[in-house]
Formats: sequence, structure tokens, C-alpha cells
Amino acid sequence: MTQRKTRRDSLKEFALTFPGAHEDHPWGETVVKVKGKIFVFLGEDGHLPGMFAVKLDESLEEALAVDDAAPSGYGLGKAGWVNVPLKGRSPSIGVLQDWVEESYRRVAPKTLVRELDERG
Repeated sequence: MTQRKTRRDSLKEFALTFPGAHEDHPWGETVVKVKGKIFVFLGEDGHLPGMFAVKLDESLEEALAVDDAAPSGYGLGKAGWVNVPLKGRSPSIGVLQDWVEESYRRVAPKTLVRELDERG
């Protein structure tokens, strides 16, 4: 019996395709980092259930308009971090992936962003 891939799993797989990206587990949470900096929080069971968090600029208002989306806690919201639900009426996986990429571009060193751009 195969288990159905969740949106969370799909977003993690997508985030890990970026240059220099790697998975880590600080604070008992799943995150994806580049050069030691987090660009997507994926939570854990029981922590940010059904949500993920990204650092946005251009798409921040759009993300905050999603039902149940909110600025991230611990002062992170002031820096553009937003918690976005992955269940219910959340945006399409394509939009969510765009936000993961925008977050990566905000956090990653310019050399790695150039490498991503060169991939096409």
C-alpha cells in the first residue's frame, strides 16, 4: 500500500531542488535551509499543523489574504515571514511553490540565486 504524498511533502521535495538547499530539524521542526539560513518552515506533527512558513516580499499581501494565514510569531512576521495553511482553501501547489522560490531568493546568497537562474 502506497501512502499519498501530502502538500507538505511536495513542498519539501521542491525546496530541496534549489542549489545548496538541505533539510534540517532545529527545535524539533522540519525546515529547509541554504547556507545555514532557513527559507521554509514545514513544521512537525502537532507543530504548525497543516501550515508552512515562508519569507516573502512581493507576494506577502497575497499570502496574508489566504484564509487563516498570519504573520509568523516570535517577531518573524515583521521580517516578512508568513504562516500559510496547507489544508482547506489554500492556494494551488503551483502558487505555494512560487512562494517557496521567492523565499529562497530572499535568503540565498546571490551566487546560488544566479546558479538557479542559469538552470532555466
